[in-house]
Amino acid sequence: MEKTMQNYETLFMLDVTLGEEAVRALVDKFTALIAENGEITETNEWGKRKLAYEIDYKSEGYYVLINFKSGAEFPSELERVFNITEGVMRSIVLKKAA
Repeated sequence: MEKTMQNYETLFMLDVTLGEEAVRALVDKFTALIAENGEITETNEWGKRKLAYEIDYKSEGYYVLINFKSGAEFPSELERVFNITEGVMRSIVLKKAA
């Protein structure tokens, strides 16, 4: 049976106090994870932005938006990895309308 690929987008925000190398490593880690389990259609790095309100006493975050196609089981695994990874301040994975 052929897997049906669905469109998703994820936006995640990383802690900039980790340093540029650590932030780059995390972006590469998540990009590679998504590419292994699906197909990336667009990556948009918004970069360092000031937050509207502080999160854990931090006022800046590094934002990355990735649009991708994958099977229906992968987004929950991606959310799990976001939740257990040190340095991820916020993340969301959304299914896009067809």
